[in-house]
Amino acid sequence: MDLTEHKISSHEVYNGSFLNVVEDTVRLPNGNEAQRIVVKHPGAAAVLAITAEQKVVLVKQWRYPVGEALLEIPAGKLDGQNEDPVHAALRELAEETPYTATEVKLIHTFYTVPGFGDEKMYLYLAENVEPNSTLSADEDEILQPVLLSSTEVLHALQNNQIHDGKTLVALQYWLLNCCKD
Repeated sequence: MDLTEHKISSHEVYNGSFLNVVEDTVRLPNGNEAQRIVVKHPGAAAVLAITAEQKVVLVKQWRYPVGEALLEIPAGKLDGQNEDPVHAALRELAEETPYTATEVKLIHTFYTVPGFGDEKMYLYLAENVEPNSTLSADEDEILQPVLLSSTEVLHALQNNQIHDGKTLVALQYWLLNCCKD
């Protein structure tokens, strides 16, 4: 069965600094027409960084849309569609935490909100993680670095203390594949 929806027309609803919203009219596989609202996003990179002491590097930050501080792996949007996600992952780790890495390895890619957006997330595992005393977070980012052992991660997961999707994916990967505690 072909499930493809074909765009008939598109209307820009909002054009922002990095998000755009369009309303598309599509033809469904059964021949009917439907409307689709799509949030266009340049993509993002996230990084799972584990210290030499086998602790995961997280950041706690206020997320205004959900009205709470979330515990997350370092991540950020790509600076345009031409930025290499590897560069973005290394940059975000260095900007948001007191750690750097010499390289990253791609774990997985996934869509964060495919029901209404096209943001593609590149999830990396940081390699050769080293302390770095220089934090250079963006002016509008207030971040608190947090280090958790695998036991502490398990406790946080069991107590529903981690609500961010990319972080849940990364921590499950770590606990299943990399954890040496």
